[in-house]
Amino acid sequence: MLEKDKLYSIWVYLQAEPLFWLTLTIGSYLIGDYCYKRSKLFPLVNPVMISIFIVSIILLKLNISYERYFDGAKFIHFMLGPVTVALAIPIYKQFSLIKKEAKIIFISLILGSLFAITSTFLLCKFFSIDEKVLLSMLPKSATAPIAMGISDLIGGIPSLTAIVTILTGIIGASFGTFALDFLKLKDMSARGFGLGLASHGIGTARAMSRNRTAGVFAALALGLNGIATAIIVPLLFKLFSFF
Repeated sequence: MLEKDKLYSIWVYLQAEPLFWLTLTIGSYLIGDYCYKRSKLFPLVNPVMISIFIVSIILLKLNISYERYFDGAKFIHFMLGPVTVALAIPIYKQFSLIKKEAKIIFISLILGSLFAITSTFLLCKFFSIDEKVLLSMLPKSATAPIAMGISDLIGGIPSLTAIVTILTGIIGASFGTFALDFLKLKDMSARGFGLGLASHGIGTARAMSRNRTAGVFAALALGLNGIATAIIVPLLFKLFSFF
């Protein structure tokens, strides 16, 4: 009985400490990354998906609120900004190649961004999805912070947008490789740009793990699609309202 009381006291102390939740988040990702590497980088063994699953199960089993967890893990959230900005370094190193492909990049960006937004709108309308949910889903192909900002601007639910955006990233990174293989697309810059465009940060991480050139173009697509979505969604918002 004394041992149980001692263990309970230790647990109460640990779960109140921010470092515990930071350690849990990093540890869960390392487990996911280990599984990913052991699978020889098989797309469906996504380390982000695995880490989300582990953390979610622990929070649900221990009845821990998301707010308490986030108080400890918010340092990782803070680091998303600097890490995203740091992607400019490999892009700068490949700037001459990017400049050469500028026209194709621009056309792919506009078509890809428009397709992601309009296909989401049409599917939501087809299945009679609630308007607030529809507005929350429209910017799902932009990176999460930008998507949440757009969602808030047009009357969506930013927290729902974050979930849908992360799911989009995981699905795109997991199945995107199979789609590109099916299309017999061999060029690494095109493959990377496609992954970054469709599945933002998670797709970029996937591309980076496979090929440096693919990673650079995925990072470029991530940034450009964030800008394009932030411009296109509000412009099309009024058009959609007529339907």
